[in-house]
Amino acid sequence: MIDEERINYIGSMVLGINDAIVEITGTLAGLTFALQNTRIVGMAGLITGIAASLSMASSEYLSKKSEGEAKPGKSAFYTGLAYIMAVFMLILPYFIMDGYLNAFFLMLFDAILVVALFTFFIAVVREQKFFHLFGEMVFISMGIAFISFLIGLLARMLLNVEV
Repeated sequence: MIDEERINYIGSMVLGINDAIVEITGTLAGLTFALQNTRIVGMAGLITGIAASLSMASSEYLSKKSEGEAKPGKSAFYTGLAYIMAVFMLILPYFIMDGYLNAFFLMLFDAILVVALFTFFIAVVREQKFFHLFGEMVFISMGIAFISFLIGLLARMLLNVEV
């Protein structure tokens, strides 16, 4: 019943947001415990996030173009926009807080908030059950963040890196 152009590109937005949440949350988790410096982690997250958003947008463009979609540029735009918006939400705690643990937990809260808001939007538009979609996205995102956290700790110990 909702006739809005953005609804046609919801799949592209899901791709951008989900990939950003999984990739950047995981990256920030690993870097947080490897480096323990909010500014360095925030800067690395920003650089990684911008590069990854451009990569995702171009990949979405090429994917949609190869499928013969009429407007692959719009799909790419919505993927990249959703990705970069999620990135800014996730890295913000690292620029406003000094304690790396506080920044980390606020970043996790932001990730869950972004997932909740977008999942609610999808559930309403597609008339699906919110809690099932939300649980699945949070489980995947936080699972990857936890694995990356372990990689960060392991890298710090094995490489004997102190920042």
